[in-house]
Amino acid sequence: MRIHVLEREQILPGPPAEVFPFFADAHNLEAITPPLLGFRVVTPEPIEMRVGTTIQYRLRLHGVPVNWLTSIQAWEPPSRFVDVQLRGPYALWHHTHTFEPEGDARGGTRMRDTVHYAMPFGALGELAHRAFVRRDVESIFAFRHHEVARRMG
Repeated sequence: MRIHVLEREQILPGPPAEVFPFFADAHNLEAITPPLLGFRVVTPEPIEMRVGTTIQYRLRLHGVPVNWLTSIQAWEPPSRFVDVQLRGPYALWHHTHTFEPEGDARGGTRMRDTVHYAMPFGALGELAHRAFVRRDVESIFAFRHHEVARRMG
Protein backbone atom coordinates (compact mmCIF):
# COMPACT_ATOMS: atom_id res chain seq x y z
CA MET A 1 0.00 0.00 0.00
CA ARG A 2 1.47 3.33 -1.08
CA ILE A 3 0.89 6.14 1.42
CA HIS A 4 0.45 9.65 0.05
CA VAL A 5 0.97 12.77 2.16
CA LEU A 6 -0.77 16.12 1.82
CA GLU A 7 0.46 19.04 3.92
CA ARG A 8 -1.15 22.47 4.04
CA GLU A 9 -0.83 25.39 6.41
CA GLN A 10 -2.21 28.84 6.80
CA ILE A 11 -1.98 31.71 9.25
CA LEU A 12 -5.24 32.69 10.94
CA PRO A 13 -6.00 35.74 13.07
CA GLY A 14 -6.25 35.17 16.80
CA PRO A 15 -4.50 32.82 19.19
CA PRO A 16 -5.09 29.03 19.06
CA ALA A 17 -7.60 29.20 21.94
CA GLU A 18 -9.81 31.44 19.75
CA VAL A 19 -9.26 29.57 16.46
CA PHE A 20 -9.55 25.97 17.68
CA PRO A 21 -13.29 26.04 18.58
CA PHE A 22 -14.29 26.59 14.94
CA PHE A 23 -12.56 23.32 14.00
CA ALA A 24 -13.82 21.55 17.12
CA ASP A 25 -17.37 21.84 15.77
CA ALA A 26 -17.75 18.94 13.32
CA HIS A 27 -20.67 20.65 11.60
CA ASN A 28 -18.38 23.47 10.42
CA LEU A 29 -16.77 20.92 8.12
CA GLU A 30 -19.88 21.15 5.94
CA ALA A 31 -19.26 24.89 5.45
CA ILE A 32 -15.62 24.48 4.40
CA THR A 33 -16.12 21.55 2.00
CA PRO A 34 -16.87 22.24 -1.69
CA PRO A 35 -20.65 22.22 -2.31
CA LEU A 36 -20.17 19.86 -5.27
CA LEU A 37 -19.46 17.06 -2.77
CA GLY A 38 -22.83 17.42 -1.03
CA PHE A 39 -20.99 16.78 2.24
CA ARG A 40 -23.25 16.29 5.27
CA VAL A 41 -22.62 15.33 8.88
CA VAL A 42 -25.07 12.53 9.71
CA THR A 43 -24.20 12.13 13.41
CA PRO A 44 -26.85 13.99 15.44
CA GLU A 45 -25.94 17.07 17.41
CA PRO A 46 -24.52 17.73 19.84
CA ILE A 47 -21.27 15.95 19.03
CA GLU A 48 -19.00 15.85 22.06
CA MET A 49 -15.48 15.95 20.68
CA ARG A 50 -13.01 13.78 22.59
CA VAL A 51 -10.82 10.74 22.00
CA GLY A 52 -13.07 7.95 20.76
CA THR A 53 -15.82 10.15 19.30
CA THR A 54 -17.08 8.75 16.00
CA ILE A 55 -18.63 10.95 13.33
CA GLN A 56 -20.62 9.73 10.33
CA TYR A 57 -20.67 11.73 7.07
CA ARG A 58 -22.33 11.37 3.69
CA LEU A 59 -20.99 12.83 0.48
CA ARG A 60 -20.81 12.27 -3.25
CA LEU A 61 -17.53 11.58 -5.05
CA HIS A 62 -17.94 12.04 -8.78
CA GLY A 63 -21.66 11.39 -8.33
CA VAL A 64 -21.17 8.21 -6.30
CA PRO A 65 -22.73 8.30 -2.80
CA VAL A 66 -20.22 7.57 -0.06
CA ASN A 67 -20.61 6.95 3.66
CA TRP A 68 -17.60 7.96 5.73
CA LEU A 69 -17.03 7.16 9.40
CA THR A 70 -14.19 8.78 11.31
CA SER A 71 -12.88 8.47 14.84
CA ILE A 72 -11.13 11.12 16.90
CA GLN A 73 -7.83 9.48 17.87
CA ALA A 74 -6.22 12.49 19.61
CA TRP A 75 -7.92 15.48 21.21
CA GLU A 76 -5.65 18.16 22.71
CA PRO A 77 -7.38 21.57 22.64
CA PRO A 78 -6.28 24.12 21.58
CA SER A 79 -3.17 22.56 20.02
CA ARG A 80 -4.05 19.43 18.08
CA PHE A 81 -6.52 16.77 17.08
CA VAL A 82 -6.41 13.72 14.84
CA ASP A 83 -9.22 12.07 12.92
CA VAL A 84 -8.88 8.65 11.32
CA GLN A 85 -11.20 7.00 8.82
CA LEU A 86 -12.81 3.82 10.14
CA ARG A 87 -14.92 3.25 6.99
CA GLY A 88 -14.93 5.20 3.78
CA PRO A 89 -13.39 5.69 0.36
CA TYR A 90 -9.73 5.28 1.33
CA ALA A 91 -7.66 2.32 2.49
CA LEU A 92 -6.10 4.80 4.95
CA TRP A 93 -7.01 8.35 5.99
CA HIS A 94 -5.13 9.84 8.97
CA HIS A 95 -5.60 13.60 9.34
CA THR A 96 -3.64 15.59 11.92
CA HIS A 97 -4.71 19.19 12.62
CA THR A 98 -2.25 21.35 14.56
CA PHE A 99 -2.64 24.89 15.87
CA GLU A 100 0.49 26.76 16.95
CA PRO A 101 0.89 30.36 18.09
CA GLU A 102 2.32 32.49 15.31
CA GLY A 103 5.08 34.75 16.56
CA ASP A 104 3.77 38.13 15.43
CA ALA A 105 2.37 40.86 17.68
CA ARG A 106 -1.20 40.22 16.51
CA GLY A 107 -1.31 36.77 18.12
CA GLY A 108 -2.08 34.69 15.06
CA THR A 109 -2.27 30.92 14.71
CA ARG A 110 -0.41 28.70 12.29
CA MET A 111 -2.88 25.98 11.39
CA ARG A 112 -1.41 22.90 9.75
CA ASP A 113 -3.16 19.94 8.12
CA THR A 114 -1.17 16.76 7.55
CA VAL A 115 -3.03 13.96 5.83
CA HIS A 116 -1.61 10.49 5.26
CA TYR A 117 -3.84 8.55 2.89
CA ALA A 118 -3.76 5.45 0.74
CA MET A 119 -5.95 4.20 -2.04
CA PRO A 120 -7.89 0.92 -2.00
CA PHE A 121 -7.79 -1.57 -4.89
CA GLY A 122 -4.01 -1.79 -5.29
CA ALA A 123 -2.68 -0.78 -8.71
CA LEU A 124 -6.14 0.26 -9.92
CA GLY A 125 -6.47 2.63 -6.95
CA GLU A 126 -3.05 4.10 -7.72
CA LEU A 127 -4.10 4.71 -11.33
CA ALA A 128 -7.18 6.53 -10.03
CA HIS A 129 -4.94 8.55 -7.68
CA ARG A 130 -2.75 9.68 -10.56
CA ALA A 131 -5.74 10.32 -12.85
CA PHE A 132 -7.96 12.36 -10.51
CA VAL A 133 -7.88 11.58 -6.77
CA ARG A 134 -4.72 13.57 -5.99
CA ARG A 135 -6.15 16.56 -7.86
CA ASP A 136 -9.48 16.16 -6.06
CA VAL A 137 -7.87 16.04 -2.59
CA GLU A 138 -5.72 19.07 -3.37
CA SER A 139 -8.76 20.95 -4.70
CA ILE A 140 -10.79 20.17 -1.56
CA PHE A 141 -8.02 21.52 0.66
CA ALA A 142 -7.58 24.61 -1.56
CA PHE A 143 -11.31 25.31 -1.17
CA ARG A 144 -11.02 24.74 2.58
CA HIS A 145 -8.08 27.17 2.80
CA HIS A 146 -10.09 29.87 1.02
CA GLU A 147 -13.27 29.31 3.07
CA VAL A 148 -11.45 29.20 6.41
CA ALA A 149 -9.66 32.47 5.58
CA ARG A 150 -12.96 34.07 4.51
CA ARG A 151 -14.86 32.94 7.60
CA MET A 152 -12.13 33.76 10.10
CA GLY A 153 -11.26 37.17 8.63
